[in-house]
Amino acid sequence: MGLKLSWLLMTLLAFGVAGYAIMNLALPAFRNPFVQNIFTLSPSAISMHLFGGSIAMILGAIQLNSRFRARSISAHRWLGRLYVLAVIVGGVASFILALSSSGGLVTHFGFGLMGVCWVGTTLAAYWQIRAGNVLAHRNWMLRSYAMTFAGVTLRIYLGLSALVGISFGDFYPVLSWICWVPNLLIIEWFVLTRLYRTSNA
Repeated sequence: MGLKLSWLLMTLLAFGVAGYAIMNLALPAFRNPFVQNIFTLSPSAISMHLFGGSIAMILGAIQLNSRFRARSISAHRWLGRLYVLAVIVGGVASFILALSSSGGLVTHFGFGLMGVCWVGTTLAAYWQIRAGNVLAHRNWMLRSYAMTFAGVTLRIYLGLSALVGISFGDFYPVLSWICWVPNLLIIEWFVLTRLYRTSNA
């Protein structure tokens, strides 16, 4: 029950943020000044990032449902291919956006490395399943979706920073790291713990 509730909460958050991204992409009047400024400076990159990221956010949540994988292996494979393509589009665009992000070198490096790790973990997952390594594929997909889920944690941290009165300009360089590094560390701990339990079973 705990895992089901966790998956449901994760999925609701993922769909909510994906919907927010699609609204920004489709409705210019919906965008706040910060987002609109990015559209003005880099319209193609931000469009690719929002489109790829929202698709990856939705598909990744569905793919992590074990019941869906067991019942619809063919759909799982095709959605997996679409997920990889969505991450490549969103990840490459995020790297391009990082080069001109506000906040200076710390922010450029933080978001840039996030884009590299996002695409890298996803391609590693794809290569592992092509090689027939199912367990390694699952572990790399967990890492990949931890990166995808940075779109959710970024907005959670933004809301918390606003509640405690930290200015956006001061917080943004920190945000470029904490939106994804803790996600990856948590998943790495989970993967290593599971591998340890399996090897000692």
